[in-house]
Amino acid sequence: MALFKRFSVAMTAVLSLTLLPLTNSAAAVPTNFSFTGSGYGHGVGMSQIGARAKALAGESATAILNYYYSGTKVETATDSQILLINIGHLLKSTKLRSDSSGAKLQLFAGALSETQSAEAVLTLPSKTTLNVDLSSSHLNISTTRGSKITPITSGKSFTLRWSGTRYMDGTPTVVSVTNNALVTKYRYGQIQFRVIKDKLLGNRLEVINSVRLQDEYLWGIGEVPSSWPFAALQAQAIASRTYALAKSLSIRSTCGCHLYGSISDQSFVGFSKESEAIYGKFWKNAVDSTVGQIITYDGLPITAYFTSSTGGVTETSEHAWGTATPYTLSVSDTASADVKLNPKFATWSRQISQAVIASAFLLPDVVSLQVLSLNPVGTVDQIQATSSTGATATLTGETFRSRSKLPSAWFSIVVS
Repeated sequence: MALFKRFSVAMTAVLSLTLLPLTNSAAAVPTNFSFTGSGYGHGVGMSQIGARAKALAGESATAILNYYYSGTKVETATDSQILLINIGHLLKSTKLRSDSSGAKLQLFAGALSETQSAEAVLTLPSKTTLNVDLSSSHLNISTTRGSKITPITSGKSFTLRWSGTRYMDGTPTVVSVTNNALVTKYRYGQIQFRVIKDKLLGNRLEVINSVRLQDEYLWGIGEVPSSWPFAALQAQAIASRTYALAKSLSIRSTCGCHLYGSISDQSFVGFSKESEAIYGKFWKNAVDSTVGQIITYDGLPITAYFTSSTGGVTETSEHAWGTATPYTLSVSDTASADVKLNPKFATWSRQISQAVIASAFLLPDVVSLQVLSLNPVGTVDQIQATSSTGATATLTGETFRSRSKLPSAWFSIVVS
């Protein structure tokens, strides 16, 4: 807690400080703004760095979870639900292929449910690329084999299934999905392509992987290193299962999914997690050894928020997002403030460009920043920006750190 106390004192001292524009009008708008801080993430719920430290000290997964989620229990529930995981958001195109020997992929028109069958419009062998391109309000489907591109069909939605899954017998197959030059491998479920209209961007392509919660989804969660102590891995598996179960109750119109496969919810990295050399089996074992285990409060599953690390004490959901939950009380998290345990984020410094800061506040430019208030644990509560026009805008610390890509809301402004 020593770092947290020093940090709170330092933050109190900067409340009245403002980055003032220089007298030279050409230099009045700073090129960059500098910050220092501690922790990584929103700081609510289980600290992953803290969980690792407790596991190294010999604590069990249940003890770790009971500590970070106040008043909760670890109980057993059904976890065989099928989840719709967004693995490609607001795209204009995507590419898929399998290099697995003997692979067989089939494309179907429409968004097929779990039990629905249909006649395939296309069957792809191994080493054939499926191209999905958005054109106005439709998706154009083509294939590439070697240098030959062959147009196939078009439509609003499609479903891809492959061999070695619960949908199709045959050779176990790994499908590579390329979105914006990033390649991710998937082994389970089926993949759907849909057109969804975004309020700002118009029609866009969404890519959805339908996977079973208890194994297919959890085996692919890439939140913590698989080399961590087993109790920490188990705690993460239970928290991830609980979080996903809470989110499985509704489908989001913005993506046609239950969860995003990114840090918007939790990182879903597909087959690459369980197939990691040496350590992948440890994560898979942690998931399998906790089958059905979830965190409950008053008998109901919680929304099990977790964070990489904190500024020395966890934040509450009320101060992070404005909604109080009885199980996210602030608790000491000294491991996050230990440079040996948290070498990257026990302390940090960042320079953020003028363009990013102005965009965060929706102002034409920003000449000064001022922290208006702090939350009880030392995170920034309110931060105000002033434009060269005299206009001001105020954000919560959590919104500002998210928009500006600062590691956490435990930050102070470096005045120069």
